[in-house]
Amino acid sequence: MKKLFSIAFLPAIMLLTAVTSFAQTDSTAGTKPEKFVTKHTIKIDGRVINYTATVGTLILKNDKDETIASFGYTAYTKDGEGDMSKRPVTFSYNGGPGSSSMWLHMGIMGPRRVVVNDPSPNGPAPYKLEDNGYSILDVSDVVMMDPVGTGLSRAVGKGKNADFWGVDGDAKSVSQFIRNYVHENERWNSPKFLLGESYGTFRSAAVADYLQETYGISVNGIVLVSNVLDIRTLAFNPGDDLPYIVNLPTYAATAWYHNKVANKGAGLEAFLNDVRAFAFGEYATALMKGDMLSEADRTRVLDKLNAITGISKDYWEKANLRVLQPQFSQELLRNEGIIVGRLDARYKGIAQDKLSEYAFTDPQSNDISPAFISAFMHYYTTELKVPKDKSYNTSAYALQGFNWDWKHQRSNGLFGDAATPNTEPDLLNAMSNNPKMKVMVLNGIYDLATPFVGSEYTFDHMGLDKKIRSNITHKYYEAGHMMYIHNESAAKFKKDVSEFILGTLK
Repeated sequence: MKKLFSIAFLPAIMLLTAVTSFAQTDSTAGTKPEKFVTKHTIKIDGRVINYTATVGTLILKNDKDETIASFGYTAYTKDGEGDMSKRPVTFSYNGGPGSSSMWLHMGIMGPRRVVVNDPSPNGPAPYKLEDNGYSILDVSDVVMMDPVGTGLSRAVGKGKNADFWGVDGDAKSVSQFIRNYVHENERWNSPKFLLGESYGTFRSAAVADYLQETYGISVNGIVLVSNVLDIRTLAFNPGDDLPYIVNLPTYAATAWYHNKVANKGAGLEAFLNDVRAFAFGEYATALMKGDMLSEADRTRVLDKLNAITGISKDYWEKANLRVLQPQFSQELLRNEGIIVGRLDARYKGIAQDKLSEYAFTDPQSNDISPAFISAFMHYYTTELKVPKDKSYNTSAYALQGFNWDWKHQRSNGLFGDAATPNTEPDLLNAMSNNPKMKVMVLNGIYDLATPFVGSEYTFDHMGLDKKIRSNITHKYYEAGHMMYIHNESAAKFKKDVSEFILGTLK
């Protein structure tokens, strides 16, 4: 089980596949910045936007002015803007850790978008690319960033991949790239935003603080997509009942969606409000009592768990009231020979081992990954005119020695780095030092990878001064981890993010 939870966020297919691979370091290659520039036009909300697409690399150096990395990006900038102090720029990335930005790039942020049959099967090529009317390019320039080991980004010169493959090394390099991009493109006085997904939200908290503390760059706002700041909420560590509590509402939402709930009530929102109350009330109390829980209370809790999740009382009993996420994904539709998705529990897949206790594959990732990878690679070389000899890695997992260092000093308690990693203190520091910074949290209701109540719990226990608590807003989508592949949610995503950016500028 340890291996199953060691990779918290990356789509399942990416654990096995990367488009290309490259050597760990090269003392000469990649030591100079590159640019590939093309011009395009798109119509968004009825407005024609002329824009420049720049695929490039910037060079990172260490404190001795030695080259350590070539950092790749794709930037989309609106043409004809005179006063750049009025034109926002949004720096965006995915998570993994070890994922390129391809998912956000082709799903919602870029001006071109891959079309998927959400949540129905897609099958093999050909896939459809279309102009992305949900892009925020009408309100902000967009810089898609690929951390070292992904995209065109490489450790070079004096750098080694291991220097960048960890919580702190990653945050430092991403922050340095942002500083370099801002300087190179004269965007010091532009409003700046961070938009990260999954581990990218965990990264954003650290980056916002590092930018401010190290470079004097205060960001205007952060958008946290499928948020997790405290890995404890996902870890299911022995003796820790919190993950079971915050995951329960997503189990219930999934059962509700797949019609495994007998009484669906007045609707999903009302149903989930009741589940939240039970999760943090009677259920939490039962778990805290442990072996001291009375038989009468145990029976009452088992009845309720069965009613809201569709999982039998017998299964909950054998699990001692504590069901892990991959157990739930395997068990919910076991009698149909089906497993449900982890990144998006609306998706269903064939249970290849019908006796298995755990779902070790993800139907959503298995289905959409070929479409995203194929469409992106085609777009990259044909429309963005990137030479075919430039190797783009969709993930770092094919690279020799990839192993993430989860140590983060701000996570430490009385026993040092024995604690699960947490960048909540970084965000607390950044917001306290920059009380005008706004944060918007976007979560999918059917996301079993980063459960929405885990995100709520984190912010409810952040300890923010009450004068700036209103700087945080939460938005919810009836979709999964990549909520933007659902068309109705993509439209809502566009509206929410655009209004957030424009709202912070008033």
